[in-house]
Amino acid sequence: MKITAIETLHADAGWRNFSYIKMTTDEGIVGYSEYNESYGSRGVTGVIERLAPLVVGQDPMGVEPAFARLYAITRQAPNGINSQAIAAIENAMLDVKGKALGVPVSTLLGGAVRDRLRLYWSHCGTYRMNETTAGYLGKPTLKSLDDVAALGAEVRDRGFTALKCNIFLFDGQPRGHGPGFSGNLGAYQVPELNAERAVVRGAAMEMAAFREGAGPDMDLLLDLNFNFKTEGYIKMTRALEPYDMFWCELDMFNPEAMATIRSKAPMPIASCESLYGLREFRPYFLNQSMDVAIIDVPWNGAWQSYKIAAMADAHEVNVAPHNFYGHLCTMMSAQFCASLANFRIMEIDIDDVPWKDDLVTHPPEIVDGHLILPDRPGWGTDVNEEAVKAHPPKR
Repeated sequence: MKITAIETLHADAGWRNFSYIKMTTDEGIVGYSEYNESYGSRGVTGVIERLAPLVVGQDPMGVEPAFARLYAITRQAPNGINSQAIAAIENAMLDVKGKALGVPVSTLLGGAVRDRLRLYWSHCGTYRMNETTAGYLGKPTLKSLDDVAALGAEVRDRGFTALKCNIFLFDGQPRGHGPGFSGNLGAYQVPELNAERAVVRGAAMEMAAFREGAGPDMDLLLDLNFNFKTEGYIKMTRALEPYDMFWCELDMFNPEAMATIRSKAPMPIASCESLYGLREFRPYFLNQSMDVAIIDVPWNGAWQSYKIAAMADAHEVNVAPHNFYGHLCTMMSAQFCASLANFRIMEIDIDDVPWKDDLVTHPPEIVDGHLILPDRPGWGTDVNEEAVKAHPPKR
């Protein structure tokens, strides 16, 4: 079997686009993968299109040889969008391989350890803080802590047992606090990234509201992103101790500093969603920087992600996927997670555009806050190309 063509497909997803690879073979088997260039990764499509000719004509069953070759070609500019492009190609090859053998990708990774994956509702409230994104959802914006408590109750009533939010502030104009991702040098404290009293107090009040609405049995996760430095992360985690946090999530590119934060935090620390490959993860494991390693399957590829998860297991670290994308990414992450002995919990975005289900042939099946792993070959779902065409991407 040979790869005969690789093309990219794109669909409007409201405040971003969903992007896919379609890999065609001479035996009629078509493989898909999803990638993302809407958040800090602009240009991935261009890199995929430049790398694709190096893969066309090759055997799609040879996932490791293809990765080794593409990694070697891009070695002088490793990681970043080069890695994301390689991962997108790798993931499409895995879909082809699973379909050719008639097995799910989890079987290619050693076999499914479980057929149900516990989920947490990610970006809980984040998309409801902005009128534009809330409009896509058909939901009112969050304007008060009472609204936050009501959302916590909604999550509980819909059967979920865990939720993750970002920092929301309601001191005057309701807003999300995200200086780590902002280019505004004034209003959002860039580049100093300080944990001022109002921010620390606001985050604590937010978690209190979620706890009030969701009840004592809901696991609460807070994503602090790249929004602080070492001092600020320590202040934030200590202020959140009363709320019995499942984890605080944070990002930085200094494993020693993160280990310091972890040693002082009163709850588990999750991190590493922005890292690529074994070489970048290794110093975080050696420094015992986090309790849970977050691995992005679209960025790393499921086969390379499995290697990272195996290294995590050797360091007594659990693994969770970074997954706030479309349904195909969710199924890619699910097949990866199902194969892991050291799986912790799986991220999923529930608030989304109403046509999200239409973009795939089989949307995820969620029962009592758990994703039910399909036994269909490959990822267990395909891209619905007609639906993609019906929602052309925004520029």
